[in-house]
Amino acid sequence: MSIFDGRLQIEVAVSSGIEAVVKRELISLGYLPGGADRGRITFEGDFKDAFRANMFLRAANRVRVVLCRFDADSFDALFDELCAYDWQFVMPLGAKVIVDAKSHASKLFALSAIQSVSKKAIVSKLCEKYGVESLEESGETYRVEISLDGDVATVTLDLSGEGLHKRGYRVYLGEAPIRETLASAMIQLSVWNPDRPLIDPFCGSGTIPIEAAMIGLNIASGSMREFACESFKFAPKIFDEVRQEARDLERRDRQLKISGFDIDPAAIRLARKHALRAGVADAIHLQVGDMRDVSSNRKYGVIITNPPYGERLMSEGELKDLYRDFGKMTSRLDSWSVYAITSYKGFEKYFGKTADKTRKLYNSELECRLYRFLSAPPPKRVKAEDHDKSDI
Repeated sequence: MSIFDGRLQIEVAVSSGIEAVVKRELISLGYLPGGADRGRITFEGDFKDAFRANMFLRAANRVRVVLCRFDADSFDALFDELCAYDWQFVMPLGAKVIVDAKSHASKLFALSAIQSVSKKAIVSKLCEKYGVESLEESGETYRVEISLDGDVATVTLDLSGEGLHKRGYRVYLGEAPIRETLASAMIQLSVWNPDRPLIDPFCGSGTIPIEAAMIGLNIASGSMREFACESFKFAPKIFDEVRQEARDLERRDRQLKISGFDIDPAAIRLARKHALRAGVADAIHLQVGDMRDVSSNRKYGVIITNPPYGERLMSEGELKDLYRDFGKMTSRLDSWSVYAITSYKGFEKYFGKTADKTRKLYNSELECRLYRFLSAPPPKRVKAEDHDKSDI
């Protein structure tokens, strides 16, 4: 018997601003997610469902399972409640236990103390149940999070391991990279679908074009990596089944019209390496080129990009000139919609247009805005996936 054998409350961590994207992803996987609360979305399912979330969610940060929830207004109460939980049904003798802590509006606010007390309680219970005096912790890692909100403690077990933005294809980082999860969210918030052309004129190491190609070819975001829960001793062995499901859903014969440009040859070399590792090199055109020279004979495409911003990459004067030229370039593609993310507050002024919609997003910890400049849709019956998903 283990906690993984029955129904579970599964918790998905998500960054601010893209909760609706992840909820829609969960619904498409067949689940009924609850509302987002402090960057967490929950749904019910079994262990296979939790692993499917790891495998298929493109915009989420990580997946956890909720072990227990209880009142804890003192360290004694925290220790006693954790000691009362059946940890022997979660992890085996020899497990390496790591405890993380979060605290919001709680009497217990010293995170290091919360971690210390919690780990002591977990180890104490494991030693008692396994009949040993100490825990060697030489086995697989089990990462537990104690999250205190007021006087209520929620205890979760991480199933992901490395964050879900670590797809496995990006092993080299260019300057100011955008996270894979954010790139995917931007694409899903746009009007792009696999039948429309897509250009990233500042593609850097290729994340946005690669994520678009993975969406277009229906390649699961987790298909190139492993997850922490795959090493859990008591976990049901459903991993091969889910990985086969992911392979069966791929559409690698689909023809896509995705292009990425960057003025830096080294960035394009990185992008090509990453596309090759992701298995989408044949689906993307990557080329060294100045954004100012980008053009297309195609109509009704979508530009999705992460242009330079911040003093580390350019001076403010250089940024203003770049954004002016970017605005001029997109004006030539007058039937194309544009989505650009930047932290620079004067972007619209120098771009030369007022966005019809903006959304606050975070690139790592940096507050940014996703600016939408929407063009008319193609002159044909609008498909269901062609609606503007940023309105959800």
